[in-house]
Amino acid sequence: MKFEKINGLIVAPFTPFDKQGELNLEPIADYAKMLHNNGLIGVFINGSSGEGYMLTVEERMKLAEKWIAVSPKGFKVIVHVGATCIKDSYKLAQHAQEIGAFGIGAMASPFPKAGRVEELVKYCEEIACGAPNLPFYFYHIPALNGVYLPMLPFLHAADGRIPNLAGIKYTYESLYEYNQCMLYKDGKFDMLHGQDETVLSGLVMGGAQGGISGTGNYIGNVLVGVINEYNAGNIEKARELQNYAQDVINVIARYRGNIVAGKRIMKLLGLDLGINRTPFQNITDAEEAAIRKDLEAIDFFTKCNKH
Repeated sequence: MKFEKINGLIVAPFTPFDKQGELNLEPIADYAKMLHNNGLIGVFINGSSGEGYMLTVEERMKLAEKWIAVSPKGFKVIVHVGATCIKDSYKLAQHAQEIGAFGIGAMASPFPKAGRVEELVKYCEEIACGAPNLPFYFYHIPALNGVYLPMLPFLHAADGRIPNLAGIKYTYESLYEYNQCMLYKDGKFDMLHGQDETVLSGLVMGGAQGGISGTGNYIGNVLVGVINEYNAGNIEKARELQNYAQDVINVIARYRGNIVAGKRIMKLLGLDLGINRTPFQNITDAEEAAIRKDLEAIDFFTKCNKH
């Protein structure tokens, strides 16, 4: 099967909760509009940024239905359906196809871990067949699930066996491996760059066209700028924007990373998405004030996504 390649930046959104940690669907329409208005072309929901593994199957379905219902025309909704229970993943994949999602994706299960490429291919195969008409993207993020299997052998083994395999969301540091996967069969598979710190490197070395970003929730316009300036031949401006993105990432790294600090930054932009679920340690009021101060020091509020 052949699918259109993604050209542009997709965001991995946070899941809105209320103060009790219950699902809150109300902000999603505003959320989708804000992302679209800042140059993002879609969302990859219920993944790591979306605390997908802390959601019930029913909650994940409700989120998918809401995002698809309220998203602007042409805005792509890819649903992460990975789970520790393969039957849950299959059910979520079926549901995503039924409600009109653009595509589905799955990261390797953190438990039990796939220890061989064959095990990973089998896992993906059983999920992907739940939505045979949708593109399936394997989500490679070994820092979160500990599955450090090589991706080029994965493509070799999965090619032809998973008919709807469209590509990989590649969230790992190895630009060498990323490039090797890009070159496989003259670029057969869509290699979606997932490392916000190296968007420009992926463009230069790997020829990336599409990406999925966590920090794009609040600096999507900056990262889209990196892509646009590079494509226009303005390398110095692209480098300047990439370095600014790193300045922002350095701030969130001091406050437990994107899933925790990034979600609270959305509140500072006027879009309160609530708390994080256990076991994440939520940002305190004092930390929120410190984050605001650190962001003001790098002129964040004039450069970030506009709400």
